[in-house]
Parts: sequence; C-alpha cells; structure tokens
Amino acid sequence: MTKRIFVLDGHPGGDSLMGAIAQAYAHAAEAAGNEVRVLRISQMSFDIDMESGFGSNKPLEPCLVEVQEALTWCEHLVLAYPLWWGGMPAKLKGLIDRVLLPRFAFSYEKGKAWPVPHLTGRTAEVLVSADTPAWYLRLVIGAPGYKVMKRQILGFCGFRKIRFRTFAPVHGSSDQDRRGFLSRAARYGRAA
Repeated sequence: MTKRIFVLDGHPGGDSLMGAIAQAYAHAAEAAGNEVRVLRISQMSFDIDMESGFGSNKPLEPCLVEVQEALTWCEHLVLAYPLWWGGMPAKLKGLIDRVLLPRFAFSYEKGKAWPVPHLTGRTAEVLVSADTPAWYLRLVIGAPGYKVMKRQILGFCGFRKIRFRTFAPVHGSSDQDRRGFLSRAARYGRAA
C-alpha cells in the first residue's frame, strides 16, 4: 500500500550528511511506490521569531505555507535533523513555532481540559544524527530532545506511532560508516 510521505530536511546547512540521509530515505520511499514530497529548511527564508507568541497575527511566509500544505497532505512525516546541544537546530525550532499554530495543528475548545489535536491519522519517523553514541544518548542522558519531539510537539498535534532513528556517532565516523548511515536510511525509506 502506497503512502503520501513528507520528508522535511531540518539541517540548516545546504550540504550535509543529514541532508544526504533525508535524500536517501526519500529516494528509496519513492522507488518503493510511495508519493514523496521533500522540503529543505536550508532553502527556506523566514523569520523564526514568533514575536508575541501564539496570539501573533504575523502572516506566514510562502515557504511556511508550503510546509503546512505538506503536513495536511501527508500520511507519514519524516523529520530529519542533527542533534545540536541535545535538541534540534534553532531554525527548525523556529519553523515548528511558526507552522504548528493553533487552529492549524491543534485548538483549544471550551469545556475540554486538553487541546484538540488536528494532525491525527498520521505517523512520524524522526531521523537524527548525533556525535553522541546512540546507547549513551538513550541510557545515560535519557534522550530529552526525543521526548520533547515525541510528546510535546508531534504527539501533542496528533501524530502517532512516532519512531526515532539515530545515526551516530557522526564525529570520527569513516566513509564506510557514512555509507552505512545512507544504506540504513534507504532501508527505512523502502519499509515506510
């Protein structure tokens, strides 16, 4: 069964290992018969500042409207980014702040204790590169950035079956290691 897959390359640099991982996933998913859209944050120009928070009436830049359209269209989101200081890069956080707005991603409804998610019926896969070994990230540090992404961002907006794929350690990795990262990403894409 084919899926509509939205791949968001969240690395702010134009030429990166994470971008190559996202592309390997997208190519393999498309080759497997899925419909795939890819957007790269490195090619987007927008103001990351929300100014007055969710009450802001700041209009969305066209690239952010395109992200919202892709989120509405997709059945499966693939979010790819490097882990910097335990979390996502600032530009990606700014995109999330500006895109996942009330009335689009969720709403507060009178008489309901919790916000109502609007992006239900979708799954997500988060591809993360890190210098920290994956076992250390999960067992010793507790992967706080993963918990925020899963529970307070994607889960809050309605995504379910959120899976994390860690590509690590990047620092000190050989060409063979990096080819292995790309091969794994393609395997995940084929299985999407």
